[in-house]
Amino acid sequence: MVSIQLIFILFVYSRTAFHRQSHRSSSDSQPGVSIVVCARNELENLTELLPLLNDQQYPDFEVLIMDDRSTDGTRSFLENDIGNLNHVRFIRIDKEHEHVTPKKYALTIALKKVRYPTVLLTDADCRPASTNWLAGMSNCFNNPGKEIVLGFSPYEYRPGFLNLLIRSETLFTAVQYISLALAGRPYMGVGRNLAYRTQLFFANRGFYSHINVVGGDDDLFMNEVATGRNTAVCLDPDTVTWSKPKETWAEWRLQKQRHLNVGKYYKPGHKFRLAVLTGSYVLSWLLALIVGLVVLGYELRHRSFTGNEWLFLQLGTGAFVFRLLAFWGIVGRISYRLGQTIHWAIMPFIDLLLAIYYGLMGMKTLVTKRKKRLYWK
Repeated sequence: MVSIQLIFILFVYSRTAFHRQSHRSSSDSQPGVSIVVCARNELENLTELLPLLNDQQYPDFEVLIMDDRSTDGTRSFLENDIGNLNHVRFIRIDKEHEHVTPKKYALTIALKKVRYPTVLLTDADCRPASTNWLAGMSNCFNNPGKEIVLGFSPYEYRPGFLNLLIRSETLFTAVQYISLALAGRPYMGVGRNLAYRTQLFFANRGFYSHINVVGGDDDLFMNEVATGRNTAVCLDPDTVTWSKPKETWAEWRLQKQRHLNVGKYYKPGHKFRLAVLTGSYVLSWLLALIVGLVVLGYELRHRSFTGNEWLFLQLGTGAFVFRLLAFWGIVGRISYRLGQTIHWAIMPFIDLLLAIYYGLMGMKTLVTKRKKRLYWK
């Protein structure tokens, strides 16, 4: 199990830790981009977000807001109060359609109505790290053949254990999908910071294969269309979008339930790879605990190990410690590159915390059979 983990850490995660971001850009290579935000009852967030999007430093872009049946005054705000935001326009959706989930319908309409052939997606509760967010993400399309750009969207700091868990899990999820994309095996992206060509969307019939699945407008679509050839990643700190985290355990559990519901639709090869990655992670720590309990039992009973047992114990302990240090160094460096989401000094604790989290989530997935309808907002 430790050997499998070391393969991922040293040969996959290290790609993100030491990746050199290219900065190809010129006034002649910056085609128009449409920023798309789907929002339902997000009046407070939109009043903060829209000026930040409108002020992006980019020669030719628009901001398209999809107002999905909002009842909190969003429509009045968009109709009367955005006249000074020259890049912003909106489309109102007044009813829900049975054959498609609301957000996927809103996104599909948006991609049909955008003015430019490239879209950059984010959510109403996100905030770009700088006015160069759009330019940085767009520059990655200058690499030949790239039709998708994966960005990073961490959660903001709040006091408390729940926030630490959310930020840690989000960081490690990004470590996985960004690193595997750099290794030529992309499998997902997050809609809080994701760009792609509209031609790619329509050439693959959009969300048709999972049109009734709540969620998946980002990761399931990427799972279908992303390849090692057409996918780029953007690790420039200016291109991060900071998101507002859930404040209660109930809200967070509902969010994770939606994510777990989507993951079962991944391609078999991707599910197998993620199962090996997660399983070896949890078992590395679990087996280390078992070995520690065996050693403690021997000490309490004043028993001694044989020469071969000592050799195996030393080899196993050395490999586990090396894995711990490698995780600390490489994932800590990635956190530093991606907005210092988690301080490097507590990375060993985060390592153990995530092992416990993934173990508990795995057991929950196996024993949970209840199904209920989920909503995107």
